[in-house]
Amino acid sequence: MSDLLYDADEEALRDTVRALLAAHAPWQRTLAAVDDDPYDATLWRRLVDQLGVTGLAVPAEHGGAAAGFREVAVVLEELGRAVAPVPFLGAAVATRALLACAEDTLLRQLAAGDRDVTVAVDFATAPDFATAPGSAIAPDARPDPVTVGPGPTLTGRVTGVADAAPHGLLLVPAGDALYVVDAAEPAVRMTAVVSLDATRPLVDIEFTGAAARPIATGAAAADALTAALTAGAALLASEQVGLAQWCLDTTVAYVRQRHQFGRPVGSFQAVKHRLADLWVELTEARAVARYAADRLGAAGPEAALAAALAQAYCGPVAVRAAEVCVQLHGGLGFTWEHPAHLYLKRAKSAAIAFGTADRHRAALARLVDLPPPVTATGPSGAAVR
Repeated sequence: MSDLLYDADEEALRDTVRALLAAHAPWQRTLAAVDDDPYDATLWRRLVDQLGVTGLAVPAEHGGAAAGFREVAVVLEELGRAVAPVPFLGAAVATRALLACAEDTLLRQLAAGDRDVTVAVDFATAPDFATAPGSAIAPDARPDPVTVGPGPTLTGRVTGVADAAPHGLLLVPAGDALYVVDAAEPAVRMTAVVSLDATRPLVDIEFTGAAARPIATGAAAADALTAALTAGAALLASEQVGLAQWCLDTTVAYVRQRHQFGRPVGSFQAVKHRLADLWVELTEARAVARYAADRLGAAGPEAALAAALAQAYCGPVAVRAAEVCVQLHGGLGFTWEHPAHLYLKRAKSAAIAFGTADRHRAALARLVDLPPPVTATGPSGAAVR
């Protein structure tokens, strides 16, 4: 296993992304626009055109920067720290799917920033969704390919898709294949749905005979989708770490300057203990998130194990960090004018993205062949453990 410490290049990337976000995505701007614009298109173009974030994990032979998913995770940490309303996580998930399919043309377009690409699955879909090709999505949400005209078309509906751009491309799992659909087609309709996290809007997508091009079939399609969802779970952990770090840093700064009973609030032992516990949890969360990002390029089951471990731990830590942030800010933390609620909503919604912590703990137990608890029957006939 490689060194999980941040190297000089990763730290330089972090500094660059943080500086750009500080200049162009302060929380005041995000808060002011959260009800009007689901995404900050100007910020997204800066990240793509100036920093080339969509090409970080794309190999050089496909026109990318040939960095890796560790660098993608560093960017996501900073985006989580700023709750930036940009579709980078969806782009990273799509990158992993396209790499699994060795789809050169789309990888080049994604790396160059020419097209946004998103995997059209419910945001809550876990990597262990199924084991057989063709059962990638629940039947009531899976479009069925129908041969009409010169090529295949898709008719059906997918709900709760994140990071879908109306002008981008959609990677749609249907039947036993993975298709590419242009979201700008008249036969594709996106409908915004109410989401807890306004900085990451969700849409329902309806296909009514939309022209589609298959890029993988059979086991290759199932493997590509599994790899994409595994990458989503692993990389989301880094975003959650960045979010939790902002909550901790902001809360520590606040309780040091907020006075009550003639002394700083942070000097009270109960407050110290809560923040110390959170610091320990965040340190552990960063370790498992780094491990998950590092293992995405590894062969075998280690990537799936690392992703399950990361989401089993990092999601709850991010939620606790956001809750502590709101609570220790007192009445100020409960106001709309303070950004704490943006972080709480992002943490809560991310906690069910790519599977809940319970789902990942169960997956982790299967991956390490941990037997379930022994169930016995008590005198009354009830099951006991």
